[in-house]
Amino acid sequence: MVAACEIVPVLHDSQQEAFCTLEGLGALDASTVKRHTPDAQWLMLDHGSPAGRYSLWFRTTPPYGAHRLGFVGHFAARDQSVAGALLDHACAELRREGCSLAAAPIDGNTWRRYRLLTERGSRPVFFLEPDNPDHWPAYFTGNGFTPLARYYSAIVEHVHPGDPLVEALAARMSSQGLTVRPFNASRFTEEMRAIFQISLAAFTQNFLYSPIGEDEFMTQYAAIRPHIIPGLVLIAEWSGEPVGFAFAVPDLFQRQRCEPLDTLVFKTLAVHPRFAGRRIGSILVHRMHQAAVSHGFHHVIHALMHDQNRSTRISAHYASVFRRYVLYSKVLV
Repeated sequence: MVAACEIVPVLHDSQQEAFCTLEGLGALDASTVKRHTPDAQWLMLDHGSPAGRYSLWFRTTPPYGAHRLGFVGHFAARDQSVAGALLDHACAELRREGCSLAAAPIDGNTWRRYRLLTERGSRPVFFLEPDNPDHWPAYFTGNGFTPLARYYSAIVEHVHPGDPLVEALAARMSSQGLTVRPFNASRFTEEMRAIFQISLAAFTQNFLYSPIGEDEFMTQYAAIRPHIIPGLVLIAEWSGEPVGFAFAVPDLFQRQRCEPLDTLVFKTLAVHPRFAGRRIGSILVHRMHQAAVSHGFHHVIHALMHDQNRSTRISAHYASVFRRYVLYSKVLV
């Protein structure tokens, strides 16, 4: 007799297939899940049919104060009762592994998918933006989770390429050795390796940061390689050494909605910490806005920023918030 409802560990290929292809709850790519190397995976079955899932990471999570941190990711649940049972089970498993704080949802690392969209606003979802059903935040808050970190996306509704103050700054920095150039698509691998090295250094102090390997980084960006426009990826160099970058792609979801392709998604801004304080980030943002206009884009989305990140101060000069996200946590006692 099949149990009415049970949560089982994912141990076999057939279970992994069910885990990745939960009907109506968002498919996962099996090779991506494997590459994420979760420490445990669990699947909820209702009369033998998949009803929810989650993965855990607890062996290599980053430090967080006095806590030992555990991550809950790859999460999906059919309804509130399933979500409650899964999250209770996840917290019990993390507690058993010696964790004192659970963070969710996060797929093992902030380089991957994490946080929930909590305030949707009126604009449609943009390319590369994580999405979830609007009722999912209540799954977590209804089970004792509270906000651990907040994020937002902001939009520049009308891009103005001219900023005399930043132009004067750029001219002064140019005389000292700074250049900003477009991405060289013919040297894709070498350029992406330079971006990876800058990212490793620049993001070290980011919230819940832990590094990933170059292979995973290259795999992530290979997936969007066909959509990269060289003039919309900018490399800052100091006397020929790469020290920063700005990475943007068109909002390709506009095409799916049969809309004019007039919005740019500004995905990443990074400057090597050795060059902090020289306002290279401000110059890169200004140059990106100029590039957006020259490529025919009227709007620029500053995407998925932690509300305590330094880049938000630059963004605030240009953009208005239109979407918010939350990463949740729960103390395990």
